[in-house]
Parts: sequence; structure tokens; C-alpha cells
Amino acid sequence: MKGLFLVVCISVFASFSGFTQEETEYNPEAKLLELGIELSKPSAPMANYVNAVRTGNLIFLAGKGPTKANGENITGKLGADLTIEEGYEAARITAINQISVLKSELGDLKKVKRIVKVRGMVNAVSDFTDQPKVINGCSDLMVQVFGERGKHARAAVGMGSLPGNIAVEIEMVVEVED
Repeated sequence: MKGLFLVVCISVFASFSGFTQEETEYNPEAKLLELGIELSKPSAPMANYVNAVRTGNLIFLAGKGPTKANGENITGKLGADLTIEEGYEAARITAINQISVLKSELGDLKKVKRIVKVRGMVNAVSDFTDQPKVINGCSDLMVQVFGERGKHARAAVGMGSLPGNIAVEIEMVVEVED
């Protein structure tokens, strides 16, 4: 009976405080565990830049590619070497890499208030037009991990080439709380 009372009190508090059930249960790191995703140490930048820059309550994440846990990149052109499904997986892996950067920068992913913008660049042949289907690999994971806070504005564009012939490169803008 006490447990039921506690649940009712929490639900009433949540409704009066303006928080939805999702917001009161917001735990991106628990979601990652549920999805079987392990974050890794972010890779070092390849040149004279940093993985992330914070200004005010925004973090700008530098472009990352689809580096797998074993250190290998997913490479190739969509429409020639890779299928849409393989590109989707490359974008998903890239999203995991970006979440790893966020975790490294913030310490706690609960500080993510909103994924604001995703810019997805797809290494593709000139007549490939399914860039949005590829970058959905990133967008879908952001919503799975961050819920409503993971919904974002987005660009999904084709590129004639990307560094190291990687399949995708993704950069993000994220709003955070202290």
C-alpha cells in the first residue's frame, strides 16, 4: 500500500510540476545499457581542432566518422560500395561516437537538454539520393537514447568524398544544462 501511495504522489507531483512521465524518468545512460551500447573513449582529433566547444549552454561537436570499437572505420561510397542499410549502420556507429564525446565533456548525459542540430554528410556517388535514409541511423538512435529531447533539426547531404573515404561524417549542436 505504501508503494502505491508513493507512486501516486510522484505522479501527482510530476503533473503539477509540469514534467511529463518521460522527463521524470529521463536517463540516457540507462537507455544506452538497455540498448546494449557501450561508450568508448573519444578518438583524438586528426588535426588542429578539438572534439567539442562549449559556449554558454550549447556544445558544438566536431565531425566524427564511423569508427568501430576495434578502431576500424566503415569506408566506401553509398551507391557503389555500400548499401543504404550499411550506411544506416555507419551513421548509427557515428552517433555512438558523438554520444561518447558528450559523455566525456559532460560527465553525465542527463545534462543533455536537447539535441538541437545534426549535420550528416554521406560519401556517395553523384546520383545517390537517399542521404536521409542513411543519416536516419543517427537520428533514430538520438531519439532512442534521449527521447523527445533527441528530436532535432537536421541536414543530410551527399559529398563527393570524405576524409579517409569514411562512409559518413556527422557533426552536432547540443543544448545542455549545468
